[in-house]
Amino acid sequence: MEVRQLQIFRILAEELNFTRTAERVHTVQSNVTAQIKALEEELGVPLFDRLGRKVNLTDAGHRFLPFAEQALIAMEQGQRAVKSGSEPSGPLRISAPESVVTYRLSLLLREFRRRFPHVELIFRPHLDHTLAVELDSGKVDLVIDMRDSVSNPAFQSIPLRIERIFLLAHPNHALARQRTVKPADLAGQTLLLTENGCGYRAKLDRVLAMQNIRPGHVTEFSSVEAIKQCVAAGMGLALLPAIAVAREVRQYQFKRLHWAGPSLDIQTHILWHKDKWISPAMAAFRDLVKDSLDEPEIEEPRLMISGSFER
Repeated sequence: MEVRQLQIFRILAEELNFTRTAERVHTVQSNVTAQIKALEEELGVPLFDRLGRKVNLTDAGHRFLPFAEQALIAMEQGQRAVKSGSEPSGPLRISAPESVVTYRLSLLLREFRRRFPHVELIFRPHLDHTLAVELDSGKVDLVIDMRDSVSNPAFQSIPLRIERIFLLAHPNHALARQRTVKPADLAGQTLLLTENGCGYRAKLDRVLAMQNIRPGHVTEFSSVEAIKQCVAAGMGLALLPAIAVAREVRQYQFKRLHWAGPSLDIQTHILWHKDKWISPAMAAFRDLVKDSLDEPEIEEPRLMISGSFER
């Protein structure tokens, strides 16, 4: 089994097209076909179904893919370790919630880039239900996640800080005039929430489920800024980290409701796979994040920096 075969297999699994795969690996289509055929013969199973022009991974191909990715990533890490020594360099793939990247990490990322200019920071979309798979496969090096505890024994973690979570409304909303807001008050209300799987959203869902409370309508968003715009338009109640809405609350654009239910605040952790080689870039970023997020609270929310997001 050759490295070239694994590289072609990984790209074909993404593209599901022999022509585009050949273009990406700078070879002819017949060579891609030959390499995949040789790999399938060595493994003794077909990795792809070829139905006319349509290409799909077989069940065996799906099972083999994460191991191929692990092998290629381990090889890349080994090459970097030999070439770079102790100097942080190379790509560093990070997954973190939008609110953390936007309001906690912007100044930190600027400082990290100043100190370690040879590290290429790549932010991947933060999807809670895929984090374990991405850490296991090596697609992600580090994860910053909002969860009260890390129970998976395959991961190591460092607790960072507890994020305060606010229930918010437009100042003219009926609940904004109440002295306190209890879970029962959310019955029949329109809730503007982050996607299912978000740590603090899951805490609210559990509170409502335990007390058999049903909101009138739940609208899910992948963007914190989209939720804020909908609150400003008076479309419903939102649940967001305090850091994301500090300016709007101070300027009386949003009313922070005085929540009388169980605490919705949540711990933030940085996670990595216990078996992963800790590269100099990983260690540098992990240590800088820990030191930065241990600092006293900053009142003014930070602006989002420009950066690349890998899809």
